Amino acid sequence: MVERAESESRKLLGRLRDTMAEKAAGQERLDKITHLTADSIGTEVCSIYLFRDDDTLELCATEGLKPEAVHQTRMKMGEGLVGRVARTGKIINEADAPSTRGFRYMPETGEELFSSFLGVPIQRLGEKLGVLVVQSKEAREFSADEVYALEVVAMVLAEMTELGAFVGEGAALRARHTEPVLLRGVTGQEGAAEGHVWLHEPRVVVTNLVGDDPETERARLIEAVENLRISVDQLLAGAVMDTEQVQVLEAYRMFANSKGWLRRMQENIDRGLSAEAAVEKEQSDVRARMSQATDVYLRERLQDLDDLSNRLLRILTGQGTRTGADLPDDPILVARNIGPADLLEYGRKLRGVVLEEGAVGSHAAIVARALAIPLVIGTKRIQNEALNGDHIMVDGDQGVVHLRPDDTVVTAFRDKMAMQAKAQERYASIRDKPAITLCGTEIRLDMNAGLMADLPSLESSGASGVGLFRTELQFLVRNQMPKRTELAAIYARVMDAAHGRRVVFRTLDIGSDKVLPYMTPQDEPNPALGWRAIRVGLDKPGVLRMQLQALLRAANGRPLTVMFPFIAQYEEYDKARAEMGKALARERILGHNLPATLEIGAMLETPSLAFASKRFFEEVEFLSIGGNDLKQFFFAADRENELVRRRYDTLNVSYLTFLENIIDRCALTNTPLSFCGEDAGRPVEALCLAAIGLRSLSMRPASVGPVKHLLRRCNLVDVRAAIHDARDRGEANVRPVVMDYLRNLS
Repeated sequence: MVERAESESRKLLGRLRDTMAEKAAGQERLDKITHLTADSIGTEVCSIYLFRDDDTLELCATEGLKPEAVHQTRMKMGEGLVGRVARTGKIINEADAPSTRGFRYMPETGEELFSSFLGVPIQRLGEKLGVLVVQSKEAREFSADEVYALEVVAMVLAEMTELGAFVGEGAALRARHTEPVLLRGVTGQEGAAEGHVWLHEPRVVVTNLVGDDPETERARLIEAVENLRISVDQLLAGAVMDTEQVQVLEAYRMFANSKGWLRRMQENIDRGLSAEAAVEKEQSDVRARMSQATDVYLRERLQDLDDLSNRLLRILTGQGTRTGADLPDDPILVARNIGPADLLEYGRKLRGVVLEEGAVGSHAAIVARALAIPLVIGTKRIQNEALNGDHIMVDGDQGVVHLRPDDTVVTAFRDKMAMQAKAQERYASIRDKPAITLCGTEIRLDMNAGLMADLPSLESSGASGVGLFRTELQFLVRNQMPKRTELAAIYARVMDAAHGRRVVFRTLDIGSDKVLPYMTPQDEPNPALGWRAIRVGLDKPGVLRMQLQALLRAANGRPLTVMFPFIAQYEEYDKARAEMGKALARERILGHNLPATLEIGAMLETPSLAFASKRFFEEVEFLSIGGNDLKQFFFAADRENELVRRRYDTLNVSYLTFLENIIDRCALTNTPLSFCGEDAGRPVEALCLAAIGLRSLSMRPASVGPVKHLLRRCNLVDVRAAIHDARDRGEANVRPVVMDYLRNLS
């Protein structure tokens, strides 16, 4: 019985291949496939429904229903049994379809004559393309062999749709990868860029779907799987990797040695598929399970299996990640995700980056900010939609991506970029002028940095210095702990590039969203509140001392400014400062040249530190408010959570009042205070921070010009009065009154 089913399946595939090989228009091919499928499975009806837009299915071909219904019958996702198959991605097999819950009768099709219904999703690697349906008058459930046969036809339809075999008139038969697409994601790094798509991992295209000789295809599959196992074993044995990478490869090895995984692919071959098609069918099944999985661990393991299938397909097809295509002159990188080392390797050649996954605080986002590359993350479907060389426009400000944009979008987008360029010219004219307000108050504007590549911006942006140099990036982009001599050399080059301007080095801020590749990740329920930053430094004093020694040696007689991150109480600052004392003593014994001056400060990122004892404010040499973390802890709103991260406004009266209390405490002890974070780089927010008393702001280089431009046009006395008046009137947010003030500026 099994042999007969396999023989029938191969026979059907052979007939499909012959049909596809014939010269014919797209509609004619679809018509032949519906006839062939109905004839092979023995049903009165076979119909193909394809998506004409993201939410609407259209009957595109049928054998057995009324011909005049073709391209006329349409339904929404989830509507009727066909719509339900499309929405869920699951097969529906009903003996009495009309009495099934959710059935919707389409009178123009004449389907009232048919009782049984079998619907199979047409999907390729998780992307929904349509639904394939067979119906018969006899009330019966279709057998497992018939279901499999229809799945195979659906797979062939999906692959041939991708290859453009069914192009015709109308939206449902339009050529793929030719239409304009608007995709929405999340802002990872502001800015706008226009260019052409460069896929980090180009898609594997399977053109040989049918296997003539099952034994040959089995042998090809087994050889490829063996090569895959060897490559995974070699990676595990020879490379220096972080714990997370090792865990992924261990999962790869487990799946590569899975007898069930191999057996399912061999069964696909026995039923007529080529080795490549057998792998892709199993991969599509995994993608379907992945879309339904709610358990995070299960989704990650299914993702591992999906990645492994891609590796196996590359072995079978010989399609590596290097396609021979040249990187375009204006590349916009498109990827599911990307590590910091890979992104740094591309460097400033990239105009922008678009990721399907990623987080606001991810390593890729940190590097993109350092390189000033517009970044949009969480852009679903981008990998399925984009092809190498596609025209693409990235709006990092709005978190929007225009793929293959039409002329109207191109014109509007270029107008926006021209306006931004004109604004940059205006900012360049005041680059060397101080940020002095109309009331005569000077605000120090520093820039944030984390890479040597940032330092040229110190001159071009007009920043006074580096208010925050993130030292963790030198740790994150490596597979092993950097040596003290390497760090000292890097820090020395940073100070050289600053040409005597003040650079505030923040010691290693890891944990939470920044996990070192070579340290064991902690399984914490809330890592943002967990073992991170100075807590790691104090618990692992060897790493902290090594970094402090590297900073002292880099200074080599020059002034040095060091800041400890995430200080929550005085005792932590005291212990961290004691470690600096030990490092100084050791350098003195070794006879090394000590810094001319040494400032030791702390980042105020937790509300608790705002209420520390007066002694702390007297002893700390400077404070920098870490606005990103302080804001999320103040409002109890995770900044990585899209559901809440935009809910709370910096210009909320309660938050501004809290900041004013910190400013007042620092004023009483003459403690220098600055503000560092995204809000410092937003002109309106920066104006309000200056109005309530902050005299030093640190931001990304591109924000210095816009912030300086606005500050020079405003009177802080008037803005402060407007803020306090709004608070006295009981208003919850001062943004409306500040915007009124700005609109009335001459």
